[in-house]
Amino acid sequence: MPIDEYFTTMFRGLEKATAPGETEAAKDALAQAYMREYIGDALAWDATGIAIEDTEIEGSHGPIPLRLYRPEGTITGSVLWCHGGGFRHGDLDMFEAHGVSIELARRAGVAVASVDYRLADGTVKYPVPSDDVLAAWDWWCEQPLPEGAPIGLGGASAGAALALTTALRTRDLGGRPADVLLLAYPFAHYPNPALSPALTAEMAAVPFRFEPEGVEDMVRNYVGRISDVPPNALPGAARLDGLPPVRLVVSEYDDLRASADLLERQLREVGVPVESYQAQGMTHGHLNHSVNLPEVARSLDFFVKGLHA
Repeated sequence: MPIDEYFTTMFRGLEKATAPGETEAAKDALAQAYMREYIGDALAWDATGIAIEDTEIEGSHGPIPLRLYRPEGTITGSVLWCHGGGFRHGDLDMFEAHGVSIELARRAGVAVASVDYRLADGTVKYPVPSDDVLAAWDWWCEQPLPEGAPIGLGGASAGAALALTTALRTRDLGGRPADVLLLAYPFAHYPNPALSPALTAEMAAVPFRFEPEGVEDMVRNYVGRISDVPPNALPGAARLDGLPPVRLVVSEYDDLRASADLLERQLREVGVPVESYQAQGMTHGHLNHSVNLPEVARSLDFFVKGLHA
């Protein structure tokens, strides 16, 4: 199907907001302001029936903020969730963190911990964000749950890579394995796999793309280099057997969809149960938008089925 009108309108407005004649810094500020206005305030999202608490745990690199979400009534399981943002952006207040956590808690009846891992910048690099998520996972697994209740581990984009890395490290180092992995449009490989010719033609209609230079910059910012990239940094290069079942959500119009598609084939090849859902008409990061978008709601419901299974 064509790109959803929600995104075509957003892209047109973003192009106007960042018209030529401004410095790059000014354009970036204008773009961020426009997106905040267009997407809306995730903190204003209806949290009726969900108790929300901010807390902090100690990690090997210092304190790690977490936001906890607990639904009213019986809690049937739990999830640790990692927002995306290319390893260098994102926070607990974005829809991809706050909105997703509220909706997973509400729809699945599970407790959710959203982790504010350290972002890669001039001083913070791999493995610091991964260490933060692993520390949050170990702590979350120690929290009381009904006997036999499942615990899921998930994230979106870069956060999905961190979640997958955490599952691999838990497999190799010991610890409580997840019962299910919830991965939304994961960025799992470098170099990013090429799109098929058919998808390349369809992607021509998307004005904002993950160009090779941008992906290279993202990896260099996170890892510190683009050669000899550690498998646990971009885990599509890692040994993937022995993982729990995976629920994989992809956006139809996404340069990183090739990474998600390859990851699905890799998981199947080594015998990991995997189910996938393609969000029609959506571009990368669609969970960072209101759940009033039908495909956002369907993507979350797809994850919820994995928690109930």
